[in-house]
Amino acid sequence: MEEVYDYLKKCGTHFLATEEGDQARVRPFGTIDMFEDKLYIQTGKVKDVSKQMLTNPKIEISAFEGGTWIRIQAIAVEDNRVEAKEHMLEAYPSLKERYSADDDNTQVLYLKDVVATISSFANEPKVIEF
Repeated sequence: MEEVYDYLKKCGTHFLATEEGDQARVRPFGTIDMFEDKLYIQTGKVKDVSKQMLTNPKIEISAFEGGTWIRIQAIAVEDNRVEAKEHMLEAYPSLKERYSADDDNTQVLYLKDVVATISSFANEPKVIEF
């Protein structure tokens, strides 16, 4: 899990894919946090991406860095605990301008049943599951 976390942190921006009806939706994300031995992402409940993940929690994340790329399949599970939200906001202080741990909008989700594949044109893919 730490290797996946480190990879996404190094990238800074990764792309999260969801589904809306019969249409794929992809958007850039910049948050990844490790809390209680789980990887977390963050969004706002008012956003379409939040509604999409609640309807169908199967997501994919992709990022590219230094000639390698990662694809992550996972299930996004909402965690409504204030502690999880606070941890994310401490990891990303700039989010505090728009979010707080006790508002009705801040949403953090942890990733479960993760299958991450790191690939390149030069090496065999490396698969990490947790």
